[in-house]
Amino acid sequence: MRIISVRNINTTVESVRPKINQQNRNKVKFIILDVKRRKDKAIKEYEKKFTGANLKSIRVSSAEIKNAYSKVTKQQIAAIKLAKKRLEKSELTVKNQLKKIVLQIDGIKINRDFVPLQSVGCYIPGGAARYPSTVVMSVTPAKVAGVKKIICVTPPNKNGMIDPLTLVAGDICGVDEFYKTGGAQAIAALAYGTESIPKVDKIVGPGGSFVTLAKSLVSEIVSIDMIAGPTELAIIADLTANPDLVASDLISQAEHSPETTCCLITTSTKLKDCVIESLKQKIPAIKRSKIVSESLKKNGFVAICKNVDDTIEFANKLAPEHLEIITKNPENIAKKITAAGLVLIGEYTPSSASDYLFGSNHILPTNGFGRSRGSLGVLDYMKIQNKIKSTKAALKKISDSMKAFTYAEGLPNHYEAVRSRLS
Repeated sequence: MRIISVRNINTTVESVRPKINQQNRNKVKFIILDVKRRKDKAIKEYEKKFTGANLKSIRVSSAEIKNAYSKVTKQQIAAIKLAKKRLEKSELTVKNQLKKIVLQIDGIKINRDFVPLQSVGCYIPGGAARYPSTVVMSVTPAKVAGVKKIICVTPPNKNGMIDPLTLVAGDICGVDEFYKTGGAQAIAALAYGTESIPKVDKIVGPGGSFVTLAKSLVSEIVSIDMIAGPTELAIIADLTANPDLVASDLISQAEHSPETTCCLITTSTKLKDCVIESLKQKIPAIKRSKIVSESLKKNGFVAICKNVDDTIEFANKLAPEHLEIITKNPENIAKKITAAGLVLIGEYTPSSASDYLFGSNHILPTNGFGRSRGSLGVLDYMKIQNKIKSTKAALKKISDSMKAFTYAEGLPNHYEAVRSRLS
């Protein structure tokens, strides 16, 4: 991990942000346009190229889903159901606050309803790891919202199969259709539709840099939830923190992929030294050590700040996906955090647990978007539908002000559309 002495917070934050690779952007653009043009044929060719799968059918069959149950354990199924139950409770609490709004303003009646989207496409990452937990996180709030059609896409293995527990999670959570495709080609399919995969109203879910780029590019024609990936973890810690726990948490998120960004923000060089030493001891002995090592070497860093206020400002400017606070008085610091996807307070609130069973959602904003939004939730699957009804008397009451506005903006025909109703 790089060691950075923070003198200028803005400059340092900018220097550690992952940079967009223009070559990758061009590759993603090409894939999107190719899938738009050649549809299923392009999907199958890309899966053959990237995963080695020779797909006859892109859609997962009911027989494959049924067979998946025979390949998972009762304990795994129980874990899926518990995660679903906890997240469902959290999302229902929010939905139950969404009441129909009716306003009366001088003869103008405004109805504001919260209505579910008609269709969503959930991207489930695959490849280096399997993510049935992401099925729970993306599908459960969609079901709570009342989305009519929920589609999932995920990369197949070289044999053209989907991880059994991922399929079981989809079945338990209520996925309507599951498709064998990943990467930019899957995002393009959800955005434009193919012979097999229907176009959706919104695309949600996390992914690597190619998926994130693809979501950003197709957002011109289809709604997306957020920029969600690759994974980020920042930890604010002081000398009271257990360096082995800090090291373990950095490792836990670094194991996602070499693209992950994990960092420690502290005022203590002593803690920094202890954490670095702990990482050196742990990494050679762990599973996925190559991925962890590459991630921390490529993107990991320790930011040494002058004082506690600077650690808080640094974290808010960085706006990480996950922010752990492991300090003497973590609640005091948490009150001053305004720009993180998820704030995890105290040593018994590791980010890894939030990825599964805290009842929060692990689909979170990255790339600094924690400044403007939080985790995926039921509201992402709904829209406010406005309906307005006016009377002639109400139009007459606003006509003079309407004339003033429209003439000031050089749009007199807007006023004429009102005036003609009053004559």
